[in-house]
Amino acid sequence: MFRSDVVGSRLRPAFLKKAREQHEARQIGDAEFKSIEDRAVDEAVELQRQAGADVITDGEMRRYAFYGHLIDAVDGFDMFGGWAIPFRNEKGEELVLPRPVVVSKLRRKRPLCAEEFTYLRARTNHPAKTTMISAQQAAAYYDGKKSAGAYPKIDAYLADLVDILRDEVEELVRLGCSYIQIDSPQYAALLDPQLREGYRQRGNDPDRLLDISTEMDNTVIGHHPGVTFGLHLCRGNNQSRFYASGDYGPITKVFERTRFQRFLLEYDDERSGRFEPLGRVPEDRTVVLGLVSSKKAALESKKELKRRTDDSFGVHLSRETCAKPAVRIRFDDRRQPPEGERSGSRAAPGGGDSPGSLELRN
Repeated sequence: MFRSDVVGSRLRPAFLKKAREQHEARQIGDAEFKSIEDRAVDEAVELQRQAGADVITDGEMRRYAFYGHLIDAVDGFDMFGGWAIPFRNEKGEELVLPRPVVVSKLRRKRPLCAEEFTYLRARTNHPAKTTMISAQQAAAYYDGKKSAGAYPKIDAYLADLVDILRDEVEELVRLGCSYIQIDSPQYAALLDPQLREGYRQRGNDPDRLLDISTEMDNTVIGHHPGVTFGLHLCRGNNQSRFYASGDYGPITKVFERTRFQRFLLEYDDERSGRFEPLGRVPEDRTVVLGLVSSKKAALESKKELKRRTDDSFGVHLSRETCAKPAVRIRFDDRRQPPEGERSGSRAAPGGGDSPGSLELRN
């Protein structure tokens, strides 16, 4: 049992962002760029090791965005031509993020995550986690008009997508990956009336999508004894801005119908809503609360984290519960300026009263 966890992605260092720009401009070659990526991963691994993290990731340093492994490894997407959604902060300030859209038949060019995992596996003796985009997240990359030439109906697109993601899971399992996290912040769009309407305008029924999404998730992760599958559900984070609010009540089907053993959630501020939906989590699953915010400069105290954890036990007494820093989802640094406040999923060195060392037991 891991008593702490991380979402997986970290802010990329300036030297990596510069190298990516140079590589895209063909100013440096593939070998040099890979060496720079390796350095960034090594630094991310060492930081997590020093912090005493139970689980290690590569920080998603090889991706231009948290969904970049799909877009870079699979032909068929226009990288910036999709549904642009606004992220906002508590002041109401907005930042619009362009997203991909499917415009031709999907074709897998190479594995999505195999390189990330095999390199990480060779760099640490800790349990190594790999993160993958969910089919439900990528469903938002379908547009009834822009995608119709390749896929007149969304069902055919989703069928091809599920095949690609299922094959990737099987490859990761073959390579020895024992913890796979599926990232699906887009589930939170099904909490927000405005975003639900956005789905309808693009030819998707949000209620039907929730039902088929749980089926897709189960198909993608399959049956792999000995492998832990986690589902990450947040409300979006781009430069400390969010795109959705509300508790998990409207999507508790995800807890009840999927086979994920761990649910990595977001409970770091008032937007997260009540803990009551946790009562719908099956008793044999683990909830990762996500109490430590990466959106605000103030560091939470151990006392506050303990209080919030105790609050959650009122509805989640018989389930396992652990802590993680709340979401750090990295988006496209080709379009957005670097964030200047906090550096990734925060964890403090083990010992003392730091949130990174807090052990929570129910």
